[in-house]
Amino acid sequence: MSSSAIEYNSTGIPHGKLGMWVFLASEIMLFGAFISAYIVLRIGSPNFGVPPESVMGRPLATLNTFVLITSSATMVLALAAIQRDNIKQFTWFMVLTSVLGLTFLGIKAFEYQHKIHEGLTLSSGLFGSFYYTLTGLHALHMIGGLVFNTYVLIQGLRGVFNSHHHERVEYAGLYWHFVDLVWVILFPVFYLV
Repeated sequence: MSSSAIEYNSTGIPHGKLGMWVFLASEIMLFGAFISAYIVLRIGSPNFGVPPESVMGRPLATLNTFVLITSSATMVLALAAIQRDNIKQFTWFMVLTSVLGLTFLGIKAFEYQHKIHEGLTLSSGLFGSFYYTLTGLHALHMIGGLVFNTYVLIQGLRGVFNSHHHERVEYAGLYWHFVDLVWVILFPVFYLV
């Protein structure tokens, strides 16, 4: 399907947008199940083994949260730019969004190294298992978002998108905001509570 031929279904919502919402709904169920299991086990198990604050590194995680929220803002600005036919700003904000996403992953890799050095591993206890499973799953979704954003950027540079046809930019933004929202939920679950 070309980007200029938007197909609508009986709901009046374009197929692409409806597909993205259905996909995100399935992702909500996936993360929701893991987070629910974590909360139930943490409340119900007296030997859950939460690591001390010095191991968790709350300031660095807070900085990482700020980086990711900023990337959501640049994604919104990229969509606004293509809606004004401003390819230069669109390119700039898409690149900035990807750089911020890569920064998040770099900080997360540094965090993993520190935690493993301090003895918090996937097999060190329930907390470690949930921490690495959920944050690792989130990191994989971040990588998927970066690939999607790169595709959208390349298509934008080829002139596929303009003020009338920018649906895939919007879909990429929906996915990116979802990934950011998941982290905004994971951050207090693992670092503040």
